[in-house]
Amino acid sequence: MKSLFAVALGILTAIGGFLDIGDLVTNAVVGARFGLSLAWVVPVGVLGICVFAQMSGRVAAVSGRATFEIIRERLGPRMAVANLCASFLINLLTLTAEVGGIALALQLASSVNPKLWIPVAALAVWLVIWRVKFSVMENVTGVVGLCLVMFAVAVFLLGPDWGQLADQVFTPSLSDGENLAAYWYYAIALFGAAMTPYEVFFFSSGAVEEKWTVRDLAKSRLNVLVGFPLGGILSVAIAALSAIVLMPGGVEVSSLSQVLIPVAEAGGKLAVAVIILGIVAATFGAALETALSGGYTLAQFLGWSWGKFRRPVEAARFHLTMLVLLIVAVGVLMTGVDPILVTEYSVVFSAIALPLTYLPVLIISNDPQYMGEHVNGPVVNAIGTVYLVIIVAASAAAIPLMIVTGAGQ
Repeated sequence: MKSLFAVALGILTAIGGFLDIGDLVTNAVVGARFGLSLAWVVPVGVLGICVFAQMSGRVAAVSGRATFEIIRERLGPRMAVANLCASFLINLLTLTAEVGGIALALQLASSVNPKLWIPVAALAVWLVIWRVKFSVMENVTGVVGLCLVMFAVAVFLLGPDWGQLADQVFTPSLSDGENLAAYWYYAIALFGAAMTPYEVFFFSSGAVEEKWTVRDLAKSRLNVLVGFPLGGILSVAIAALSAIVLMPGGVEVSSLSQVLIPVAEAGGKLAVAVIILGIVAATFGAALETALSGGYTLAQFLGWSWGKFRRPVEAARFHLTMLVLLIVAVGVLMTGVDPILVTEYSVVFSAIALPLTYLPVLIISNDPQYMGEHVNGPVVNAIGTVYLVIIVAASAAAIPLMIVTGAGQ
């Protein structure tokens, strides 16, 4: 159990990043429309987020400072403010979707109108941020979120034709009625979801919250190498379930309840109950991450006192920022906007903002002034550079593909 808690930050970050409300539905949509022909995007995204999250965690462990603090100092306020604006707005969009996602998950469990759950969900997020220790928050949310492993179990319970699934993975093709533009739109959406900017800022700030030092570099690597691949595996499992059950019937996924249809077929009510618990934990964890990331980035840019390791009165503006973000999120959701749609757009906009996030991380992790002997090695730099090229290409293609496909329609 101690070993599990040692990687709780990675599990929380990965589950919140890979399996928030939009990703749950997007993976199901992709599986129902394209089968597993887009499964290759997930390992590409997992490797990318592992490389850059490990850089970000190493920066925090070696320097004792969060990555965003150093970005402002090293690259100047102009570069940092562009990064701040992009990441802060994406955080707000994603936070809005996650609060709505908690409400949708609670609706599945209770049949109560999600609008009644929205203020309750936001209040619960705020109370945890305000009163619960960071270590307790990450341990409980990360461990309960492991209920989503039931998605992978459900794939085996269905007893699929593994050869057919393998053909979809290794010989991707378009089904009737689908087009190449929509295929690449969802490829970028999945890639952006895997490498959402708030993940690296949360991981870095979380390392400072936990007071990591150079002695914790092995723990940092363990968090990255366990947490993010786990999130990726579960993402593929969701797509596989849709490919097995929904794709043959031509079912178009448009709601969270439809994601549960294959699980119900595989494991009945008990499996569905476990998945709903996992979804509540995952969306709640993602809401915590995005709210904290919003507070972290603004406070670190402006030089405010921040962190859950400080009492709220000692970091009042940091906590006020998160309270305002939650109030705005509730206000937007109460207009009736679809939280799933909000997240789908935030994922694409995340892809657009990726260069602003990952180029500074690569620069700082190579700066001996902050990193000393722990700068990137040549292999990590080579991989990071390749990913920057991919990131720029995805960023440039995101908006044109959104327009051409009508947001994937």
